[in-house]
Parts: sequence; C-alpha cells; structure tokens
Amino acid sequence: MRVGIVGSGFMGSVHASAWSKTPATLVGVASADIKSAEALASQFHAQAYSSLEDMLEEVDVVDICTPTFLHHPMVLRAAQAKKHIVCEKPLALDPASAWEMITVARQMNVMLLVGHVVRFFPEYETAKALVSQNKIGQVAVVRLTRCSFKPARTQADSWFHDVNKSGGMMLDLMIHDFDYARWVAGDVVSVYARNVVNRFAQAPADYALAILRHANGAVTHVEGGWVYPPPVFRTGFEIAGSEGLIEHPVGSSAPLAFYLHRAAEDEAQIAVPTSPLAKDPYTIEIQHFYDVLTGREPKPRVTAQDAFEALCIARAAIASASRGQPVTIEEVKQGAVL
Repeated sequence: MRVGIVGSGFMGSVHASAWSKTPATLVGVASADIKSAEALASQFHAQAYSSLEDMLEEVDVVDICTPTFLHHPMVLRAAQAKKHIVCEKPLALDPASAWEMITVARQMNVMLLVGHVVRFFPEYETAKALVSQNKIGQVAVVRLTRCSFKPARTQADSWFHDVNKSGGMMLDLMIHDFDYARWVAGDVVSVYARNVVNRFAQAPADYALAILRHANGAVTHVEGGWVYPPPVFRTGFEIAGSEGLIEHPVGSSAPLAFYLHRAAEDEAQIAVPTSPLAKDPYTIEIQHFYDVLTGREPKPRVTAQDAFEALCIARAAIASASRGQPVTIEEVKQGAVL
C-alpha cells in the first residue's frame, strides 16, 4: 500500500512518523511549501511534490494533514481519483461540505477515515470500554475538559487565527470532546453554549462551556479553551452512571480511577491500569487505519459519519454561543444555522 501525505507541517510530520511504523510505504509528501515537503520527505526516503495533483498517480491512499479549509477540495479531488483517504479532524468547516465529501467518497467506492485521535488515547478508550461493559450502569452525566495555549501565530496570515479558515477554538479543539461525548453517551439532540473571547495584544484567549443534551436523556458538560500559557495542555473527564463513576482528573498522569457504587456495599475504588504506551495514540490510530484499509479490521473505530456528527455538534455550539440560546442538531443539519 502506497501512502502520500498532503501537508508538511506538524501534523504531517506526526502522520509520516506513524505510517513509517506500519507495513505501508510512504512514497510522497505534497505541500505548496516545497522546501518543507523536501525536508519531511527526506526523513522517510519519500518523494517531495509541490501539489496533491502531482502526487495522485503515485499513491493508493491520500493522507490529508492540511489546514481545515483545504480539507473539502482535497478530499473531493482524492475521491474523484479513486484514492482511499485519511483526513485529519475536523472533517470540514461546515456540515454541507462534509456531507458532500462523504457522498462523493461513497459514490467513488473509496474509504474516508477521519483522525479523531482522542478515541485512541488509552484512558479514553478504557473508559469507553467500561461504559460498554455496563460497569457504571446507564450514563447520566459526562464532564470533559480540554484547555491549552492558543496556537502561535507563525506568520501574518496564520490560518489558525482566521476563524473562516480554522473554525475557531470550538471547532478545532472542542470537537475532540464533542466526538467523545457522543461515542460514550449516544447521539446529541441539542447544545447550549457560552464563550468568552479576550483579545489582549500579548495573550488572546478563547474560552467556552457547552452543555450537550443526548437523545437518551444524558447530559454532557464540555469545557474548552485556548487560555493557558505555552506549553500547558490539560485534559480530564468524569463519566457518572446509575451505578458508578469513572474519573480521570485534569492534569493526572495516574491510572484511570474507577469508582463503583452498589446497594448495601461500601464504595469500592479500583485502579484500572493502562499499559505503558509502546506507541503514541497517533501511531495506534494510523495502525488501525492501515488495518481497516487492508481488511484486517472490519470497520473503523471512527467513521466519516461520526466525524460529520461531531462537526454538527461543534457548529451547534458556535451558533448557540452567538444566539445566546440552545440550538438543535436538526437545525444545523437542515441548514438553519451555520
């Protein structure tokens, strides 16, 4: 299997390293910044290309690690060339574009795999498994936190700092937890969100809280922000059910703590060990994608439909924060809000 990466920035280099640990052959790196493409390609004995178009005929799989606003046209072009596709999250800037990407991929009979890597972090994966095994009963309340520093402005027209190109913090960062909340607690029907943006000259910050209402009655609280000084990045979660609580405290590096409550019994606290990472989550993710693409795995852990749903939740949160009132996922899908 021949893989070509589009994008030679940080995420492109992460994916290149991950592919090098699979049986696939990384044959090319494409970027408008040809010097950057050459530098990355040389590390993995690959060829540098100045565009996706130049690389298409040489690959079986296109791995798109470009800025978000470029995902839509690049996925369409790769699908039209009948290449399987790996695309970094978020799938697109808006649901209409994402749905077109999914539709074209289906029409061309190619796989579209989306990099929602949080599903491959051991603590999040373990918690999901405990929920699926009914260890805490019916999920009732989920709390998720993801706060970091704002991406540095490396150039005057930095795409991260242009909401029309990145979608902003709620789309780029919080979408990780929107996807995870849906994975753990089921489909989301509405979102109520508030956000505060402080535009200090030296330290711009974007902070938001979102409440997700799930179809089964569960509620998720999501906190996200570009609020900390670099290099601070803090995540954590709680999943409370009718019979127990799963907790991974913010900033904790300890094994997952699993608290089980049962009638007529004292509270039992069980440390659920997560094996030391032989591979980082991105490597695990790419290995999984390789297995899906080669038929070793029957289906992906995260589907393009999952990525579409996470995007709709993010767009509902953005619209809710703007309106000051709840927004339903159906409104987003109907195009009533952007």
